[in-house]
Amino acid sequence: MRILFLGDIVGRPGRHAVTERLPGLRERWRLDCVVINGENAAGGFGITESICDEILQAGADAVTLGNHSFDQREALVFIARQPRLIRPANYPPGTPGRGATVIETARGARVLVVNVMGRIYLDPLDDPFTAADRELDACPLGAAADAVIVDMHAEATSEKQAMAHFLDGRASLVVGTHTHAPTGDHRILPGGTAYLSDAGMCGDYDSILGMQKDEPIRRFLQKTPGSRLEAATGEGTLCGVAVETDDATGLAKQVWAVRLGPHLEETWPRAWD
Repeated sequence: MRILFLGDIVGRPGRHAVTERLPGLRERWRLDCVVINGENAAGGFGITESICDEILQAGADAVTLGNHSFDQREALVFIARQPRLIRPANYPPGTPGRGATVIETARGARVLVVNVMGRIYLDPLDDPFTAADRELDACPLGAAADAVIVDMHAEATSEKQAMAHFLDGRASLVVGTHTHAPTGDHRILPGGTAYLSDAGMCGDYDSILGMQKDEPIRRFLQKTPGSRLEAATGEGTLCGVAVETDDATGLAKQVWAVRLGPHLEETWPRAWD
């Protein structure tokens, strides 16, 4: 199975990068499943129903979220009727939406997608390890699922690595999101799980984490109230990770970083071309 995971979409540049490039990549690379983190898609803060629909129509099979899940209040309502949009599974009981979903690919394979959120330097939510364990127990790889993708939305690399080793051999891919800077540590762990500490963002890299530069710089220089952060407006880069799994086990056989666009060195799974 060929899987593409794309990091946090930030504002209009990220959305354009996805809608312009993804349809062609699905065909060119013969992708079976595409998952994208969309928690910053609406101007850098949350997601709207129309934007979620736009991402899905461009070729995403599921959209994950994170600490900005409900920055757009309409998400509190439409997440309940959109099964392919998932928020962190360790949000408190009673939170609208779901923390996992099962996608059926065009070839009839079943892909479990799980979203969890770290607690180091973020909100003190329920234990993400217990939440991930619960979701994978309910739909185990090789029995109920042909592939398992876990989006670990977290600030601390140590927490992301711990999650990957905790789930090694039980997931096809554990990938970090949230910090918006792609890391170079993509690899396959001893148990067969592909891992990347952070997928990076889909957005304008001539920015500060996808935002226009002036206000973030001002905030470091002055401790006074300022203006709202605004998403950068330049050309967006597509960032993420590509994984090829073994049909017999659902574990990873190959993993590649994906970076397509300006400002960063481009890389992609040339073996798929």
